[in-house]
Amino acid sequence: MTSTTARADAPLLLTKRRIWVIFSALIAGMLLSSLDQTIVSTAMPTIVGQLGGVEHQVWITTAYILATTIVMPVYGKFGDVLGRRRLFLLAIAIFTLASVGCAFASDFWMFVAFRAVQGLGGGGLMILSQAIIADIVPAKERGKYLGPLGAVFGLSAVAGPLLGGFFVDHLTWQWAFYINIPVGIAAFVIGLFALQLPNKRATKPIDWLGVLFLSAATTCLIMFTDFGGDREVGWTSPITWAWGAGMAVAVAMFVFAESRAADPIMPLSLFRNPIFVNATAIGLVLGIGMFAAIGFVPTFLQMSTGTSAATSGLLMLPMMVGLMGTSIFSGIAITRTGRYRLFPIVGTIVTGIAMTAMTTLTASTPVWLICVFLFVFGAGLGLIMQVVVLVVQNAVPAAELGTATSSNNYFREVGAALGTAVFGALFTSRLTENLNGVFTGAGASASDAAAATATIDPSVLGSLPELVRTGVVDAYADALAPVFWYLLPFVAVAFVLSLFLKQIPLSDVSGLVARGEAIGGDEAERLEAERQSTITRDAGRTLP
Repeated sequence: MTSTTARADAPLLLTKRRIWVIFSALIAGMLLSSLDQTIVSTAMPTIVGQLGGVEHQVWITTAYILATTIVMPVYGKFGDVLGRRRLFLLAIAIFTLASVGCAFASDFWMFVAFRAVQGLGGGGLMILSQAIIADIVPAKERGKYLGPLGAVFGLSAVAGPLLGGFFVDHLTWQWAFYINIPVGIAAFVIGLFALQLPNKRATKPIDWLGVLFLSAATTCLIMFTDFGGDREVGWTSPITWAWGAGMAVAVAMFVFAESRAADPIMPLSLFRNPIFVNATAIGLVLGIGMFAAIGFVPTFLQMSTGTSAATSGLLMLPMMVGLMGTSIFSGIAITRTGRYRLFPIVGTIVTGIAMTAMTTLTASTPVWLICVFLFVFGAGLGLIMQVVVLVVQNAVPAAELGTATSSNNYFREVGAALGTAVFGALFTSRLTENLNGVFTGAGASASDAAAATATIDPSVLGSLPELVRTGVVDAYADALAPVFWYLLPFVAVAFVLSLFLKQIPLSDVSGLVARGEAIGGDEAERLEAERQSTITRDAGRTLP
């Protein structure tokens, strides 16, 4: 791929100061995305209850992940071809405007649609942040920057549940999205002035056919799993297999299009790189288990333990503490030693232990013990997720940094969508059946039981008769805990794959420097000092 920078004669000087200025813009964008996720997960039981979508709540998560997954390769490739600055600002704008739509959604499916639009922005924030970090920081030094990123996620882990719980308990759930407006505006302004990166122009045709067929394949895959896992449709339905056939056709057309494209959105050559394939496979199978497990834990905590929205969100804090701690530790250790292979191996073992423990969850499990399980679970994930991305970025040419980063994340999100759809359907199907049994057992008619099941939310739990309330709590516990048994084999596969991950030296040159679009290191500091000296000298000469 050949691109021309807007200022080819004056490469960007990547001084330490400029790197941290650019990094501040990335932190602002990531704060917007991560804060939204923790707030929404806390408010979700109330949202689905008030909008009448308990039996379809899996679509809220699926719609967001599907949209995120579809646009990841687009942002990755377009960032390599056109530059990442304008795309990052566009992603912030889309995410913020979609938040307004979510807040004003008047019914469940309108809300789902705007969550999908949010995903179109969220995918860009995730991919472009990772690619920009690789552009400005060599792989060998990237670990030291995990500290500030960990602080962002830590702030979100604390502030998100507190805000989400406060909005649900004292205001309305719409405030979970109103809050994104000032945060999004601030992130956009910071990015506008701080994100100093070169813009480019494409010299080859854009692979629109690849975008089309990849989007179609991803959509068909998610619909295939969603309809197959749906209690009313099922795997034997012609509708389900129509989506499956569409997926097969779209994948075949995508491979054909990529083999003919002048500049493919997802080059097939990536799949001849054994390190990329191995690391991406780890992300795929781990994504299936990780996101399926995380997605429904706040709901379980609210309904099965009877805690408030705010408390249930804070109970997720141990997981974030564990994830942050091991993510920062692994980053620093990799920077010092230059070796990364051990961390995914240990991480999959720790994650598997935590997931095994989660199979024992019941309505009577002490809250402190749930927190311990979540801490260990997060600690395991922290040893894997950042490391896998680093490995992929280090194993490909600098010209393909964004493409490789987005492709790796794409397959992880495909795993997340599969896990959320299939295991979310198992959870929702079992939950709906359990709740119907509780309400019919209490004397409700079939239609009244169905209506009560569709609109149950944490705020009405305390007003139910003791026998019914206990039945609802048990229904949630009995629906979720067995799902973890189905997720364990995927963690085991990730462990086996990590054993075969190859160790290669970490690059000491950032992406922009490797592509000739910037000057880094001591030379950048020297040139910047000379430039400042010249500016000062020239200013002195103009004085009267």
